[in-house]
Amino acid sequence: MKDYQRIVSHVLSQLGFEELKEIQKEIITKFQDHKDVILLAPTGSGKTLGFLIPMLQSFDLDSKSIQGLIIVPTRELALQVLEVFKSIKSQYKATCVYGGHEMRIERNSLLDTPALVIGTPGRLIDHIAQENIELSNTKLVVLDEFDKSLELGFEDQIGEIFKAIKQKQGFILTSATDLKRLPDFLPFEKSVKLNFIAETEKNLLKQKVVHAQTKVKGDILLNLVSGFQGEPCIIFCNHREAVNRLSQFFKDFEYPHAILHGGLEQQDREINLIKFRTGTSSILIATDLASRGLDIPDIKHVIHYQLPKQEDAYIHRNGRTARMEAEGTSYVFLTDDEYLPRFIEGEIETFIPDETHEDLVLPAFECLFISAGKSDKISKGDIVGLLTKKGGIKGDEIGQIYIQDKASYVAVKRNLAEKLARIVNKEKLKKVKVKVDIAK
Repeated sequence: MKDYQRIVSHVLSQLGFEELKEIQKEIITKFQDHKDVILLAPTGSGKTLGFLIPMLQSFDLDSKSIQGLIIVPTRELALQVLEVFKSIKSQYKATCVYGGHEMRIERNSLLDTPALVIGTPGRLIDHIAQENIELSNTKLVVLDEFDKSLELGFEDQIGEIFKAIKQKQGFILTSATDLKRLPDFLPFEKSVKLNFIAETEKNLLKQKVVHAQTKVKGDILLNLVSGFQGEPCIIFCNHREAVNRLSQFFKDFEYPHAILHGGLEQQDREINLIKFRTGTSSILIATDLASRGLDIPDIKHVIHYQLPKQEDAYIHRNGRTARMEAEGTSYVFLTDDEYLPRFIEGEIETFIPDETHEDLVLPAFECLFISAGKSDKISKGDIVGLLTKKGGIKGDEIGQIYIQDKASYVAVKRNLAEKLARIVNKEKLKKVKVKVDIAK
C-alpha cells in the first residue's frame, strides 16, 4: 500500500482543499482495515473522492492491467466520477464506458489499457463479451449508488460482471438508502457499514406546501420561481410528458430553462445538464432522473410540481438540496383534490407565492457551443485563448468550460454572448475552423 499521506497531500494540493472531509477519512480508514465497505451517504457528500483515494493507494504504475472498476447506474454519474478522477491529476489513465457513446471510441481507448474503468452495467457487459476488458487483476471494485442500480433493474447485469472478476478484490458499495438485502453475488461477508445519511440534513431542509387550483397551477409556479430571484431550482414532474408540457408553458412566457428526462437524446441531456451546472439556466424541469447520480451543486429550491408516488422518490428529490451543511427548501404543490402523503413527515408550513414578482432574473451567463472537443485535442486553455484574444473579452467574463468528444461548451457573460459568437465564429481553434453559436 502506497504512502497514505503522500497521496492525500497530492490530492489536496490539486483540488485546493486544506483537509479531507470526515466521510472521506472514514472510508479510507475502514477500507484499509476491512477491504469491504458499505457506505450510506447522499449525493454531494464527498464520497467520490473518498473511494478514489483508496483506488490510488492500491494502483501500481508498473501494472498493465485494469486495476480499478467503478460500476454506476447512469452515464451522467459515470462522466461525473471521471471528471473528479481527472481533477486529481494522477499518473493513471481512466476510461469511461456507457450506452449512447460510440463503441469504436471506447474500444480504441481500451487498447491502451487504463488503470481505471468507469461504466454502466450494460456497456461493461458488452466490452467483457468482446474481450475488450479483462478484470482478473482488478484490485478494487466500487458499486456507486448501488440502490439506484437495483431500482433501474441492473441486478442481473451486475451479477454477470462479477462472474468476470476472478480474484478477491476490495469492494466499496455506496447507497443513498439503507438496503434491506444485498444480492447473493456480492462477497460482503465481513463488510463494515458507514452511515452518513445525516439527521442534520433534515434540520437544514425546510418543507413547504403550496396550494393551487389546477387551472392556475402553472401561474402560481411562475410566481414561485420568479420569487427565487435567479437562485437555482429543480422542478420535478412524474412523467416526461408532464416535463414537456411544463417546458412549453415556460417557453410561452419566455422563461429560459433546461429539461431532463429519459426520452431525450443523450446529447440533449448532456447539454441541458451543462447549462444547469454552469448556471446559464437556473431552472431545471425534470423527472426523477435528476434526483440521483448527478453532480448538481448548490440547489436552493426543490419543487414537487407533481406529488411523487413513493417515499423514496420524495427523499431523493429533496436530496438535491440542503446538502453539505447548506440550507434548502422543498415545495410540495397540492391541488384541491390532493393530500399530503403520510410519508411526508416533519414540520411543513403553507406557502403563498408573492404575485408581485413579474420579471424573472436572468442568469448572468449564457452558454456558447463550440464545434471542437477532445478528439481535436482542444483544452480549456485553448478556448480561453480564443475568446480573449480573438473575441476580446476578459478572463473574468468567462465561466465554466465543459469539453466533450466532439464539442465544447463555455459560459460567458450574457450581455456579451451573441456578439462574441459572431466574432469568433469560423475562427481557428488548434488549426480547426470552428462553429460558435449560442447553445440550443
